[in-house]
Amino acid sequence: MSAAAHVPPPDRVVNGPTPKHAQLREILRRTVERELPPGAPIPSERELAQRYGVSRLTVRSAIGKLVEEGLLARVRGKGTFTAARRMELQLYLMSFTDDMRRRGLTPTTEVVSAATEVPPTASAHALGLAEGSTAHHLVRLRHADGVPLAVERGWYHAGRAPGLLELDLTQSLYAQLAETYDVRPDQAWQTVWAEGADRETARLLGMRAGSPLLVFRRVSSANGDPIEDITSWYRGDHYQVTMQLDRNTPESGTPPHYGGS
Repeated sequence: MSAAAHVPPPDRVVNGPTPKHAQLREILRRTVERELPPGAPIPSERELAQRYGVSRLTVRSAIGKLVEEGLLARVRGKGTFTAARRMELQLYLMSFTDDMRRRGLTPTTEVVSAATEVPPTASAHALGLAEGSTAHHLVRLRHADGVPLAVERGWYHAGRAPGLLELDLTQSLYAQLAETYDVRPDQAWQTVWAEGADRETARLLGMRAGSPLLVFRRVSSANGDPIEDITSWYRGDHYQVTMQLDRNTPESGTPPHYGGS
């Protein structure tokens, strides 16, 4: 009878064929899945290194893998937390601010950049602009309860919202479009896909480059006039998309072509 394979104790990291970072990863996985509620902080790297007798590099490697899997989430300046349960992203026309408040969360917005410039061809076509015309370009980082959830990069029709960039861009843009210009987006075409985070988007969201994102491109109109072409990158570890399906044939099966993806 052959000797039984050595199995490390479930709550200790030991010398053996299984790398220490892999042992620690499984210990942390069990703790997160069985003991900690969503959004709970985990001990610091220093505490974990002391508790399990390993290096901080080993701890960092174990945590990094669980972050990649979506089980943990890093928040810049605050620490590492168990991932919150994914929020349902239902496809309807609503501002981020209103959506977060509806969920009982506190939305905040950081303006990354704002300028009036010539948009790329695809966005110019989407907004119905002549070649060489300018539009407002706005990049914002959206938070809920202090957690960065989405990066928005949007183009707005300058002729229908003159002076838009002079408003308080940390507040709901849809509310300000309505109050200042009497423009209320009432229809949109939206396309959804998945991709890995590029370096800049990952930096803004506090993730590793290549982490999974849900991407939404939406072209919104008010009374038939296009006003917004926005692409939003949402953290894949915080969101899932829910759609209601039926057997009816769509009345108009082909969305308008906007000259690019």
